[in-house]
Amino acid sequence: MDLILSETETFWQAFRGARLLVTGGTGFIGSWLVETVLRANAERGADIRLAVLTRAPEHACRTAPHAFVNEAVELIAGDVTTIEPKLGSIDACIHAATDVGEPVRAADHLAVFDSCVTGTRRILDACIAGGARHFLLLSSGAVYGTQPTNIDNMPELMLWAPDTSDPASGYGEGKRAAEWLASAYAARANFSVAIARIYALIGPNLPLHGNFAAGNFIRDALAGMPVRIKGDGRSLRSYLYMADACIWLLRMIATAAPSGARQCYNLGSEKAISIAELAQRVVLGSGQSVEVMTQGLSVLPPPRYVPNTGKARAALGVAEYTDLDTAIGKTIAWTRKSTPF
Repeated sequence: MDLILSETETFWQAFRGARLLVTGGTGFIGSWLVETVLRANAERGADIRLAVLTRAPEHACRTAPHAFVNEAVELIAGDVTTIEPKLGSIDACIHAATDVGEPVRAADHLAVFDSCVTGTRRILDACIAGGARHFLLLSSGAVYGTQPTNIDNMPELMLWAPDTSDPASGYGEGKRAAEWLASAYAARANFSVAIARIYALIGPNLPLHGNFAAGNFIRDALAGMPVRIKGDGRSLRSYLYMADACIWLLRMIATAAPSGARQCYNLGSEKAISIAELAQRVVLGSGQSVEVMTQGLSVLPPPRYVPNTGKARAALGVAEYTDLDTAIGKTIAWTRKSTPF
């Protein structure tokens, strides 16, 4: 947390005393941002008030009272797809709501699409009504569709798209529509929009039962079970530590484009690693085995999901501050301490 605060001084100065709307504030990314703001309030005198939209405020207070039972936090009960656009005065919004971390919700492709599109429009309406001047949309690398195997790192200028004939592309298509909505509202209402196209992340509070390979591997290893790879383990991914991601996100808002403009940035690590190697790093020293369920027979290049982050590095002055082994170690240590197995 000290690293985040020291690398985001411009944000605390620009938004001191502001009211910040956060959707998805009880999720993986959102909860990190909430705790970061609360730490800045305590140590930097940021005096930021948080309005956190959640479907289950009682659950949030029960499971994380240190974050959500706080005088600086106002929990607003509701869903992004049905919330009324009367949330009071808003200076800035971080729209982080997503259903992909919950397996049951993620399997309902139509609901995922509606959450991305209808949810984003309702939150934008609330921002307009509340007088917001800054809007940060947490999007996804899924907006590019399948990454060509001959491109090592996907840049923002690649205008690829998801396969519209595949129902599972609802998340990527929904995020594309959400990006368009944010851009259209920015042009009409004259506020600044930053879009973060997020790739794979790792860190404390990473969901263990969702569609996240790293979380699944850590869960199984700490439970004393073999770590099982459903595919052949050749797929290539990259992992940015969550504290690093917070720095990138806060700098996106603090250095936002002029009102009415939009900037989108890839957010993630450029250092590719196979799923099989990730599993081996997770179990290193634990004595657990790694089982590859489907032995690779394909002669085709492995699928890739790795960003080019040159734009963010140049414009925002960010970097990968935490190496992967350290990130894995911190995530395992936190999970071991906080999760019963």
